[in-house]
Amino acid sequence: MIRKWAVLVEDTLEEAGQPVAPPIRRVVAMAVLRNPHAGRFVADLSDLMELGATLGAELAARALAALGGPAQSFGKAAIVGEDGELEHAAALLHPQMGAPVRAALGRGPALIPSAKKRGGMGCAVDVPLGHKDAAFVRSHFDAIEARITDAPRRDEILLCLALTDGGRPLPRIGGLAVGDVVGEDGLR
Repeated sequence: MIRKWAVLVEDTLEEAGQPVAPPIRRVVAMAVLRNPHAGRFVADLSDLMELGATLGAELAARALAALGGPAQSFGKAAIVGEDGELEHAAALLHPQMGAPVRAALGRGPALIPSAKKRGGMGCAVDVPLGHKDAAFVRSHFDAIEARITDAPRRDEILLCLALTDGGRPLPRIGGLAVGDVVGEDGLR
């Protein structure tokens, strides 16, 4: 069912001519899978929901390995090929994917930001990012673009999980600081 795995790793060392110390690493782990419901309406999407849990665990393991340390923020996204429905992406992303991601991270009570869209091969998606423990950490409001040049095909889905070890480079718009996060309710 999986045609391809990929991991994007991005290290930011400088922003606006200023050094970023320590550098900020952002990764996106991606899976390209055949959409079993492409081209037809299926009322019961429980197979995709269950697959979301399995793939969430695998994508989290791959993303954490590439990150090389603890994650501060996360996000997820999916692109369905032309013969798929947005609901197919939603079935993978929402009901069961979050729990194994949080388990792999050791915590993460905040809502995992998500995006879904329909597109063809090479289509990009902006994976939204937010702090994993507290939604009000403005320095971590961000996104990272993900794409695979030959995916998704008409009958495929590109599923993405992004993790970072920091927020935006050189944040200065205020808000809750990472050091002040309580992390109990997912908000503060």
